[in-house]
Amino acid sequence: MKRKEFIQLSALGSTALLIPGFIKSAALGKMISESSANGKKLIVIQMSGGNDGLNTIIPYQNDIYYKLRPTLSLKKADILTLNDELAMNKSMSGLKTLFDQGYVSVLNNVGYPNPDLSHFRSMDIWHSASDSDTYLSTGWLGRYLDHQCVGCAKPYSAIEMDDTLSLAMKGYQVKGLALHDTGLFYSLAKGQHQMPELDTRNDNLNYLYKTMIETEESADYLLAKSKIYKSPVTYPNEGFAKNLKTIAELIIAGASTSVFYASLSGFDTHVNQAGQQEKNLTKISEGLAAMVSDLKHANRLDDVLILVFSEFGRRVKQNASNGTDHGKANNVFIISSQLKKKGIYNNSPDLEHLEDGDLAHSIDFRSIYATILNKWLKTDDTKILGRAFDPLSFI
Repeated sequence: MKRKEFIQLSALGSTALLIPGFIKSAALGKMISESSANGKKLIVIQMSGGNDGLNTIIPYQNDIYYKLRPTLSLKKADILTLNDELAMNKSMSGLKTLFDQGYVSVLNNVGYPNPDLSHFRSMDIWHSASDSDTYLSTGWLGRYLDHQCVGCAKPYSAIEMDDTLSLAMKGYQVKGLALHDTGLFYSLAKGQHQMPELDTRNDNLNYLYKTMIETEESADYLLAKSKIYKSPVTYPNEGFAKNLKTIAELIIAGASTSVFYASLSGFDTHVNQAGQQEKNLTKISEGLAAMVSDLKHANRLDDVLILVFSEFGRRVKQNASNGTDHGKANNVFIISSQLKKKGIYNNSPDLEHLEDGDLAHSIDFRSIYATILNKWLKTDDTKILGRAFDPLSFI
């Protein structure tokens, strides 16, 4: 339908319109594309607050680790051995099982030049893939949406399991959707929103109409998909795992969403770190183990790659409050059945050559993004990231 015809059909003089219920996708002649339903999927998991990587992947043979962490260091009874140098926190038995199955690659010493230790700024850097002295208003995944299908990407092409949309999911032209529950999202989208008459001279108003229409389309689409598959796998009974369950169900149901995003907060462990971190690592580990089991059971695991990161690590030396303060380099997890390099990807953290008490980075996190964009999502990473970064070989 041409824009003029749309306005003629929709305009009711000075009478208010009801949005979005007044118009349907069929009236616009739009059909939901299923072309990407069997494509590759990316799931990004954010451990918000700055997870302590040294007590996640432990250098259990390194005396410096025990010297600088006299009470926080994990003893051999508290670890799950990975190789002759590194072990996993005992609270991560679910992830350890995936590691043993060859589904996990651990990337050590990940960071970026001139790191910023502010939560907000460092998160912006990770979300936007910018340099530490550059400020961007779009995210790396949002720009992927802009580039993957110019003019045809839908809001549900990327879904964040949250109340608000992070910078990572915001593009120039396309933004993802933020939601916790497809049923609740549908109910909210179908509510009556009184709007003024369409006005061809008001670009902001017309953009709002377009957004409302796309929201209703997305609500219809996601609710329909959510009814197709109900997981037989038992997930932990808590919020983060429920979000992962929703993601798995949408993937298995054939949703054409290409990117999913979920976060777990609580990793800013300045005081009494041990119990708090172990509780959160258990949630991450058990939730991921259940989701991978679900995807594997439905023969969809080969289509999925999972990236697990935190905005920065912690200082090597524990503080006086039995916790750790903001640090620099950290470990990152890649989870997939299609790994080319399984297990420990690169060298263990170098505790003998610290940068002002922090781990130095040897992998730029944008090299991870570039590898995922190019090798997994099959798109031009240089256009999305702004320049070339050295590719890695985990996939």
